[in-house]
Amino acid sequence: MDKVKWLDELARGLCERGWLIFDTTPWLGPELLRALQQEIIVLDQSDALKIAGIGRGSVPVQDRSVRRDKIAWLQGSTPTQAALFEFLEGLRVGLNQRLFLGLKRFEAHYATYHRGDFYKPHVDSFQGRASRIVSLVLYLNDDWQHSDGGALQIYSRENECEVGGLVLPEAGRVALFMSEEIRHEVLEAHRTRYSLACWFRQDVIPLPLSALI
Repeated sequence: MDKVKWLDELARGLCERGWLIFDTTPWLGPELLRALQQEIIVLDQSDALKIAGIGRGSVPVQDRSVRRDKIAWLQGSTPTQAALFEFLEGLRVGLNQRLFLGLKRFEAHYATYHRGDFYKPHVDSFQGRASRIVSLVLYLNDDWQHSDGGALQIYSRENECEVGGLVLPEAGRVALFMSEEIRHEVLEAHRTRYSLACWFRQDVIPLPLSALI
């Protein structure tokens, strides 16, 4: 599928139900996926990822009853990250052209869930804030099985208590959804789980990293 048709399909999915899952893209090839995977593994093994917090403000709260992943923010400072940012920028422009979302920028981080880690049901942006508009999660795990846990559970836009989809975090798979509308959670992982999360934003002035979720 070429980029134009692929972007059309993404826009249609976001409009119809607020989320969609895809396993292939015209931009993300196996070499880039492998490089991203190796980068997060090195960060994890060198203890460079930090415990993630919840909420907003200068000091996000670390509540392990809600969220147990570790993260590292991406700055586009390596060739691998620069290639990823090119893909994300193309997606930002493409979604703006089709949905007129006014997306000005994006932010992204790696996330690692070790055995026993989870993230309880939540949305990625508070209603009416017009900050995070579209969320993206890219998975970086080989040979993931149902018994490994760690699935992304997505709830229906119409009924936040109704499960709309269950996504295994297999390498190359991408989840895309509206940040304010789609409630979701990460079920408990039974093996180490690697992913990359991105948010496309409407605000122009970047916030300090300490103020981000």
